[in-house]
Amino acid sequence: MKIKICYHGNCFDGVSSAAVFGRFYRDKVNSDWEQTFQPMMHRSGSLFDEEAFDGDENAIVDFKYTPSEKLTWWFDHHKSAFLTRSDEEHFRAYTGGKKFLDPNYKSCTQFIADTAREKFGFDPTPLNELIEWATIIDSAGYKNAAEPVEMQAPAFKLALVIECDRDQELAKRIILDLQKRSMKEVAESPYVQERISPLYQRHLDAIETIKSDSRLRGPVVFFDISARGNMEGYSKFIPYYLYPEATYSVGVSLSP
Repeated sequence: MKIKICYHGNCFDGVSSAAVFGRFYRDKVNSDWEQTFQPMMHRSGSLFDEEAFDGDENAIVDFKYTPSEKLTWWFDHHKSAFLTRSDEEHFRAYTGGKKFLDPNYKSCTQFIADTAREKFGFDPTPLNELIEWATIIDSAGYKNAAEPVEMQAPAFKLALVIECDRDQELAKRIILDLQKRSMKEVAESPYVQERISPLYQRHLDAIETIKSDSRLRGPVVFFDISARGNMEGYSKFIPYYLYPEATYSVGVSLSP
């Protein structure tokens, strides 16, 4: 028997939501069921393939609703949770007690932890650090721009791997490990560390590139990296890190 957990892919809150839901499911629902995972991505047209729901039970966390009869569990915190009015009406008519929405939450991870505790007696205490960081990262609730740019806390480098690496088996391993190990232990695992090194170097290179190509004019940071070739993205907090007095940033770049 298996539970299929679909989650917002390449998203720290999505992965954390899958980990917290998986731990809850193992502790309070079916302790011996296999857990399988599938990242979900926003795209044009239909977001869901019925073939994705191949579990004996199926869950979606931190992603849009579907009226599929195969969907057993659903948790989301986005105001844009429904693709259509009929989807919303389908959810509002549901009375099974396993599908939940609350847009007031800053992270779906925190929402799952609180809901599972209140309604099913789940104890999320062992996952408190993960839950706290999921809320900070998903809401960009940083103390300052230096925090996400300097990446001193293990959560930031773990998030770097989650957001940039497309390896689904890697994501599955991280999700399963986060259910039973501390976030620091997972971030320091050799299989994560080997992925962090090139990604972190790319981040450092982006800082230097934007630093050399940016100018502050009044409250606005302007930078143009369109001539830099395949610069594959950068942290949106870098301009504010370089110019703490800036209020806005305007960047020109070419997609790879």
